[in-house]
Amino acid sequence: MVQLRTVLTVADNSGAKKLRVIQVYGGSKRRFGYVGDLVNASVIVAEPNSQIKRGEIVRAVIVRTKKEFRRPTGEYVRFDDNAAVIVESRRNPNPVGTRVFGPIAREVKQRGYNKIASLAPEVL
Repeated sequence: MVQLRTVLTVADNSGAKKLRVIQVYGGSKRRFGYVGDLVNASVIVAEPNSQIKRGEIVRAVIVRTKKEFRRPTGEYVRFDDNAAVIVESRRNPNPVGTRVFGPIAREVKQRGYNKIASLAPEVL
């Protein structure tokens, strides 16, 4: 469960290290974002000499959350951190980085982000 001002770790090699959520897409009164949701975020920590700079506004897809979520089969899934992958835009949801680190949830692929799922080492 991610909301306004949540700090996310970046799970790709785009150059950004931490993001702060500005907005969760999906309606004006949308308060929380879950795995597979698109968010607007500001880069608060970035590597030097990377293509993404500190203070830049980016769009990202949430791939891991600390708050558990329930699947229709009855099982619950939770992760150790809140993480996101930076994407190019809403219309072109391809990841900016060429690698994705750590496991991601199956719901990311079900939401239509197949490229992110194919780059990940493990889909849970």
